[in-house]
Amino acid sequence: MSPRPSRRLPRLTGLLAAAVLALGLLPCTSRAATLPAAIDGQPMPSLAPMLTRVTPAVVNISTTTRVAVRDAYFDDPMVRQFFGLPDTPRERTEQSLGSGVIVDAAKGYILTNNHVVGGADDISVTLQDGRTFKGKLIGTDPGTDVAVVQIPAEHLQALPLADSSQLRVGDYVVAVGEPFGLGQTVTAGIVSALGRSGLGDSSYQNFIQTDASINPGNSGGPLVNLRGELVGINTMIFSPSGGNVGIGFAIPSNLTSEVMKQLIATGKVQRGSLGVQTQAITPRIAQLLKLSDSSGVVVTGVSDDSAAAHAGLQPGDVLTTLDGKPLHSVQELRNAEGLLPLGSTVHLGVLRDGQRRDVSATLTAEKLASVDGGQLDPRLAGVRFSELSQSQRSDGWYGVAISAVRPGSRAARAGLTADDVVIGVGNQRITSLRMLRGLAGVHLRQLVLVVANGDGSRYVLID
Repeated sequence: MSPRPSRRLPRLTGLLAAAVLALGLLPCTSRAATLPAAIDGQPMPSLAPMLTRVTPAVVNISTTTRVAVRDAYFDDPMVRQFFGLPDTPRERTEQSLGSGVIVDAAKGYILTNNHVVGGADDISVTLQDGRTFKGKLIGTDPGTDVAVVQIPAEHLQALPLADSSQLRVGDYVVAVGEPFGLGQTVTAGIVSALGRSGLGDSSYQNFIQTDASINPGNSGGPLVNLRGELVGINTMIFSPSGGNVGIGFAIPSNLTSEVMKQLIATGKVQRGSLGVQTQAITPRIAQLLKLSDSSGVVVTGVSDDSAAAHAGLQPGDVLTTLDGKPLHSVQELRNAEGLLPLGSTVHLGVLRDGQRRDVSATLTAEKLASVDGGQLDPRLAGVRFSELSQSQRSDGWYGVAISAVRPGSRAARAGLTADDVVIGVGNQRITSLRMLRGLAGVHLRQLVLVVANGDGSRYVLID
């Protein structure tokens, strides 16, 4: 399956343009036929009793984001001075819709997608009973597309989390959300596949695939089993046309639970790392290493004082199994690092010089150097820059990651977000945090950053 048509469910923007055809009902002299309540003494099957418990926990999330409007001509200071234009940058307001699910009624915690609330200036949460609250963003994790929002509300109803590892292909599931802003909608289907990866922009993927209809606006809503337990958070669809074709994806509840715990505790996710660089085994590499086939991944580098180094791994080793299961790709190994809790022990099958052995390694925190942008330039105050993670570099990224942007700062108003990567400043290419630090004290009349993310690259002018 090619990942190109896969897409996160877009946050609905603007007004929904819809033509509604009003159908007049003809008078009828006979009573409308209804299904019997029971057949042969047995009640008719229905999802309604389960949904009466589930739907009060599903919320509508609307966000407002202020984005600076840039113009190459009117952004010039001399032009603004000549025309008497204010120094305050022009802004446009973007509004969007998504869904969420209450998972802690006492504390008001709501699970949703990062792409629903990430970078938003204002978050509004509307409950099924019509109450609306201002949402507080507890934390987001772009790597898994998970976010946690909190509301100060009483008398909430939460969904219990199921063990998503117990799901089987063929299990019945139900998706709940607010597609196209129409209001709460329920769709049903089955689990079509498990462990899907290589889709969309998330770095760590282990998706549940379902044929329950998922559409724009369902983002962040729950996927539940027939007991009304949360098994996943709906996040994206596979569609050449942009509409539902019966292939939707949800983030498993076990993964969202681990991410949620860290976001609530610290506001961010700290991932474990083996400290090993790997690549797929091509037929040429298999020939050089005298391998009988191309299964597994080959170690190309081991970081000093890392879990891999302590486990005795060396460049040239072939990793063939992970926790007793065949290891097929670099993505599978990266998922294990990103999805397992910090401190977990992984068991690796290793092939070295034709000899097979088993090693164990404990995932340790990846230490990434960082700096506050205010130390580099006052206009960057409120921005936290850090080195790229190992997984980002493995994906071919270069530059410096933006790990945090303070709401209301100059950078936030200019459109910088926490999932951007700085790849240049003006006409200077940036490949490391050390290069970015080198700009400290250098007076730049116009501070123009070249940033990139999963949607491409762009210029950002910070006044």
